[in-house]
Amino acid sequence: MANGAWRISRTRGGAHLPLVIVAALAVALILVGKAQSSLFDRARAHVMDWMEPVLGASRVPVDSFNRFTASIGEIFSVYQENLRLKEENARLRQWRSTAMVLDARVKRYKLLLHAVPDPALSSVMARVIGRASHPFLQTMILDAGKSNGIKPGQAVVDARGMIGRIFLTGERTSWVILVTDLNSRIPVTIEPGHTLAIMAGDNTSTPVLESLTQGTQLRVGDQVISSGDGGILPAGLPIGTVAAEGDRYRVVLFADQTSAEDVEILDFKQPPEQPPAPSPGDLPVTAAGLPPAAPPQQQTNTAPVLPPVAKPVPVKPAPDGTASGTAGSGTTDESGDE
Repeated sequence: MANGAWRISRTRGGAHLPLVIVAALAVALILVGKAQSSLFDRARAHVMDWMEPVLGASRVPVDSFNRFTASIGEIFSVYQENLRLKEENARLRQWRSTAMVLDARVKRYKLLLHAVPDPALSSVMARVIGRASHPFLQTMILDAGKSNGIKPGQAVVDARGMIGRIFLTGERTSWVILVTDLNSRIPVTIEPGHTLAIMAGDNTSTPVLESLTQGTQLRVGDQVISSGDGGILPAGLPIGTVAAEGDRYRVVLFADQTSAEDVEILDFKQPPEQPPAPSPGDLPVTAAGLPPAAPPQQQTNTAPVLPPVAKPVPVKPAPDGTASGTAGSGTTDESGDE
């Protein structure tokens, strides 16, 4: 520092940059980032689109090395694992036959009841090419974007269950906010019992169940699925099972977000249909063939008006003690002398 001025100098070359200018630029970048957060999101998406081939190529050896290191500890337990898988496969075959019978029965019941069929879901397969901690604490990057029809709000699932939702899309990449993130809120249904709740992430591996009805009692192991409220996420997506933690309930997720590689993006976002404006023929009275009711009329005061009552004329006594007039005539006799 020379002459009391703070400067950042380079060892080679005589260029000097005052520290005050650097601090001012840093403050300006922070203010722009707070005011125009979407600008940085778009810039981040463009950068990821540009780096997508590099991320995809660099991910291949890393995945191969992770699979190799994970399989080293399983070499000595292959025989026992094989026996366990055979038993599990036999049980799954039994459940598969039971599920096929029940599915055929449900379809027959729907046909008899003329039930509205569930909407068909289109999906796009994508591969996880990276993970990041910005702009949320837990974020996943996929190699599919707007060019593949990906839109914000769509559900992301793997072979086991739901992982998260799309919140930002580029041309060839998209960003996923996981269900465990602090900013994640998903309406769910708990079966059996059809209990509605909100599954809220808290940056742990087990999200919390909130907005439960007072007095609701859940059992450990109950199934948690998406409810479909809001019309953004499809109903019936498997998420996890209920686990108790003190006086709260949490969800043990089916999907392992740390090891997910191939995921599926479901397109279910449909705008709600606005009902038509009612016409006079849609009123219940008109539809039944009855004339519409007349509008109520204001009631007026129809009480009869009584004639005024004549006041009685006082009778003036005469000097001889007799009345000077009759009470019935209401007149006086003015012929007498006073």
